[in-house]
Amino acid sequence: MSERLSVLKTYKLYVGGKFPRSESGRVYEVSDSKNNWLANAPLSSRKDARDAVVAARKAFGGWSGATAYNRGQVLYRVAEMLEGRRDQYVAEVAGAEGLSKPKAAAQVDAAIDRWVWYAGWTDKIAQVVGGGNPVAGPFFNLSTPEPTGVVAILAPQKSSFLGLVSVIAPVIATGNTAVVVASEKSPLPALSLGEVLATSDLPGGVVNILSGRTAEIAAPLAAHQDVNAIDLAGADETLAKELEIAAADNLKRVLRPQPVDNADWSATPGTDRMTAFLETKTVWHPTGALGASGSSY
Repeated sequence: MSERLSVLKTYKLYVGGKFPRSESGRVYEVSDSKNNWLANAPLSSRKDARDAVVAARKAFGGWSGATAYNRGQVLYRVAEMLEGRRDQYVAEVAGAEGLSKPKAAAQVDAAIDRWVWYAGWTDKIAQVVGGGNPVAGPFFNLSTPEPTGVVAILAPQKSSFLGLVSVIAPVIATGNTAVVVASEKSPLPALSLGEVLATSDLPGGVVNILSGRTAEIAAPLAAHQDVNAIDLAGADETLAKELEIAAADNLKRVLRPQPVDNADWSATPGTDRMTAFLETKTVWHPTGALGASGSSY
C-alpha cells in the first residue's frame, strides 16, 4: 500500500462568521522556534481591517442586547469546544512558542479555564461596578455598565493562546464586539480559534480575527472612526505611541498595559480588562415622595 499524502491545513481569516482569504491574496510564512516552516498565514490588508470593523459593528446590536446570562452560556460553549480540540491546540502552541508538550498543555488548559472564568462573570460584573447612588433629593439614582462598542485588540506577541484568550474573552463577555490582530510571529492558534468560534453559539461578527503585520493592520484600526476602543497588548513602545495618537482623533478608549507585552498571562486576571471597555449609564427617577411631609402616591 502506497504511503498517503498528508492533508496540509489552509489557514484563513475569520471575519463576519466566515473564513475569507485576505482580499490582497497575500500570505506569509509562519515558522516554529527552530525556523522550521509550519504554514502559510494570510497577510491581511487595510481592506480586511475595514471589513472586520463593518462585521463587528453589524454584530454589536444583537450581542450587546443579549442577556448577560445568555452571553455566559455562549462563552461556556466556547470552552466546551476548546476542550474537545485540546490536542490540536497543544500541538499548535508547542510549535508556536517552542514549548514542550507538557508546558504547552498547561498553557492550553489555563486558556480553557479562563474562558470558563469569564463566562461566570458575564452576569455578575454589573453588580460589582454598578448600583444605587445616594443623592440629595427624592430620586432613585442608578448606575449601570454598558459595553463601549467595537474594540480593536492587538493580541500579545509572545503568548499565542493564553494571552490571546485573556484579551478576547473579557471584551466580549461584557457585550462588546472585537477585531483581533493575531500575534504576527505565531498567528496559527488564533486562526484556529476562529474555527471554534464559528462552530460554537457565538454570532458571526462578534469576534473577527486577522493575521499579518501588526503595525500594518493596527494603523487603520486605530484611526478608524467606527472603532470605539483599542487594546494595545501586542504593540511595542514605539507602535503603541503612534497608535495612541491616531486613536485620539475620535477619543477612543485606549488600554496600554505597562510594561508593554510583558504581562504574566498565567496570573489571575481580575476584572480590569472587563471594566476597561465599559461605559457607565446613570439614570435618575423620582421616588414618588410629595413635599416635606414624605407622603407618596
